Amino acid sequence: MVKNQSSVYTVKDIQNILGISRNSAYTLVNSKAFPIVHIGTAIRIPQAKFDEWLNSERPSA
Repeated sequence: MVKNQSSVYTVKDIQNILGISRNSAYTLVNSKAFPIVHIGTAIRIPQAKFDEWLNSERPSA
């Protein structure tokens, strides 16, 4: 069976990707660094916008 790949991240995904604490992940998500989507009480982060933000934050080698 093929899993559908999501085009959004959860706060937990952001936490795992960046290797930060849960509180730090929520602080980042609420900082307006990138757009978020509320679905009821759930927070979702568009993958493309987060990846764009992440790539712009990294210094060029």
